[in-house]
Amino acid sequence: MEKVAINNFIRAKEVRVIGSAGEQLGIMNIFSAIELAKSQGLDLIQVTEKVEPPVCRIGNYGKYLYSLQKKERKIKVNTKITKLKEIQIGFNISPHDIEVKAKQAEKFLKGGDKVKVSMVLKGREKAMGDLAKSKVIFFLETTDKLIPIKVERELKREPKGFTAIVSKE
Repeated sequence: MEKVAINNFIRAKEVRVIGSAGEQLGIMNIFSAIELAKSQGLDLIQVTEKVEPPVCRIGNYGKYLYSLQKKERKIKVNTKITKLKEIQIGFNISPHDIEVKAKQAEKFLKGGDKVKVSMVLKGREKAMGDLAKSKVIFFLETTDKLIPIKVERELKREPKGFTAIVSKE
């Protein structure tokens, strides 16, 4: 959280003042604005310095900081960090093992993560790209039956095999 300028730490000659009840008091000299705040037993808090003249509010500095912290906490709680989880499928994988991996992908997707499906091809497996592609497509279809998925990045042939990225719809 950034430092908020108050009272004598405000570096402007004139400020736009907002009263403690939220009413506009107009543009004032910084010293008269600080005097007005002190006469009410409150602080002059700089709300923003991005405009000319800067906007200041008369209020309790401790309460103002607390309200800012509450806003930040609320924003932090509402943001979900999505991770990219990877599921690797082997070339000789059986249909049952594909179902097991699809259930694992379902668990990742329900957790809000994206899933990267990859099949690494080695040696002679690279020559049988169609068979490998059909297995990855079967995996995606099986996962789609468990939980509706949206393809973020299409199934793509890379030098080492196939990859695709999917997320929950």
